[in-house]
Amino acid sequence: MSNLRSYVAGCITTVLAVTLTQAVASWRNATFDEITVGRINIVEPDGTKRVIISNRAQFPGDFYKGKETQRPDRSDVAGLLFINDEGTENGGLVQNGTAAKDGKVDAGLSLTFDRFRQDQSLELQHVENDKELRSYVKINDAPDPRLSSYPEMHRYSEEMAKMTPEQRTAYIGKLKDEGKLLQNRIYLGTTNDHAAVLVLNDGKGRPRLRLKVSETGEAVVEALDESGKVNPRAFPNR
Repeated sequence: MSNLRSYVAGCITTVLAVTLTQAVASWRNATFDEITVGRINIVEPDGTKRVIISNRAQFPGDFYKGKETQRPDRSDVAGLLFINDEGTENGGLVQNGTAAKDGKVDAGLSLTFDRFRQDQSLELQHVENDKELRSYVKINDAPDPRLSSYPEMHRYSEEMAKMTPEQRTAYIGKLKDEGKLLQNRIYLGTTNDHAAVLVLNDGKGRPRLRLKVSETGEAVVEALDESGKVNPRAFPNR
């Protein structure tokens, strides 16, 4: 009798193993017409996350060499995050949008591409709230990651959170002078006063050439000095 039980148990085990093997094989190549999920992690065979697609409730922080750091400033966005081969964030697409009962809108979309182990080198943004309404492309010089990378940027943010506005402004200026923060080089987009502008900045982020067309059609071309003052002699034949 015990031999019979052993035989039956062995047969059942074999059938289950074959069934599970076939199920796993089918899962590897499954086809769906529609799938509803809160978050999808696309990973390499070793488990390294490469792309994360997520709703707002489960949206991740940022990643540096596979380690995730919380980002409270991302608590109101959904979208996707790009992660490179070593497990470090290198850009993403996020969006949000709400309308209060009084009609005020708070919305935004952002597609960004980061320098390796650094911040945004290319940005495509739309911002819409009671203070801003702009759509623009920005091209930035991001620091050398050997000088300033994700861990340092988190430290900068923590230190600035403890400062007064005046101290924060001075601290940001100091970091930029030391080459530890990104500098915007090109801005192309609209402004809050509905003008279309192209601004070219120098290596320290200072505007040096500005082309602007107002909402009513007035066109202006301006060259600026290091202090931001217009140089009237830059275009003497205008």
